[in-house]
Amino acid sequence: MSARYAHGLVIGKFYPPHAGHHHLVDTAAEQCALVTVVVAASSVESIPLALRTAWLREAHPQPHVVVAPVVDDIEIDYDDPEIWAAHVEVFRHALALAHGGLAPDVDAVFSSEAYGPELARRFGGAHVAVDPDRVRHPVSGTMVRDDPVAAWPWLSPAVRAHLAWRVVVVGAESTGTTTLARALAAHYAARGGVWAATRWVPEYGRTYCEEKLALARRTAKAAGAPEPWLDDLEWEPEEFTLIAHRQLGWEEAAARTGSPVLFCDTDALATALWHERYLGTVSPEVLRVHERARHDLWIHTSVDGVPFEQDGWRDGEHVRHGMDRRLRAELADRGLPHIVVSGPHEERLTAAVRAVDDLVAAGRRFASPL
Repeated sequence: MSARYAHGLVIGKFYPPHAGHHHLVDTAAEQCALVTVVVAASSVESIPLALRTAWLREAHPQPHVVVAPVVDDIEIDYDDPEIWAAHVEVFRHALALAHGGLAPDVDAVFSSEAYGPELARRFGGAHVAVDPDRVRHPVSGTMVRDDPVAAWPWLSPAVRAHLAWRVVVVGAESTGTTTLARALAAHYAARGGVWAATRWVPEYGRTYCEEKLALARRTAKAAGAPEPWLDDLEWEPEEFTLIAHRQLGWEEAAARTGSPVLFCDTDALATALWHERYLGTVSPEVLRVHERARHDLWIHTSVDGVPFEQDGWRDGEHVRHGMDRRLRAELADRGLPHIVVSGPHEERLTAAVRAVDDLVAAGRRFASPL
């Protein structure tokens, strides 16, 4: 079946993109041999243009859909013909850059906005209205910015990963970090709706350590040597960097398919302190992973009120008090938003839920669009 239009145009801020935007682009892609999606972001907005562009390219991999980013800092006034002309000039510039220096003619403009017909007229193409009353996808960029939780069903995995509140549970050995992370995820999942998919990310360092010890034991057995134990393992700086990257990778994958809150059992900051514990210094490479990650709240599980339990993997009671002090100092010195929970598990869970509820209630902050 031949395309109805040779070249279709979609223009928007996509701040951020949602299901309505994706339906608009897909509709254009079904009817056109070529579609250009102009992402027009202003420099005052708080989601980078490059990120919005990447999100749209991921959501629309069709070979005939071209995403064209451009900065548009011109004010909005639909009653001013000079401002209209200035915007169209910016859009034509984006088209030219996206198509090798020459802007192709536009045969149709696809839009769900009231300004769509005028935009189409200025490009000399037909106007195709797509769900203008937002019946199919009752969502808007303003709604997403005002209430991401309410808009969650209409967000793509990449946008969800960006907007999810990420809560890190950190603590010394045998302070219940895993127990608390798991309990928090179960608590929010029980709320149902968008919360039903609430997930927690386990500690990759533990998995790595188990695999490292298993390999050492197989090697020793093959050589006829005594079976090594955890204390016999030797560590290299690169291993901690690998652990930090893998932990963040697990987190990114979980955030794409989860609820508005993701719980993480440890992070790269804690990994950097374990590097210090075994090798004597904090790793700059691991700290760079920590600085690259975006987390919203740390819950520090105190040693107070939790007896030490040796499970065969832990260093010992003498180590956990020092690690507890180091974690508390790092969180405070770096000015990271955090709470310290202590006492029985039920009290820790209650305090943690209260802090997470407050975090979500405060909402996300976005710069106002032009």
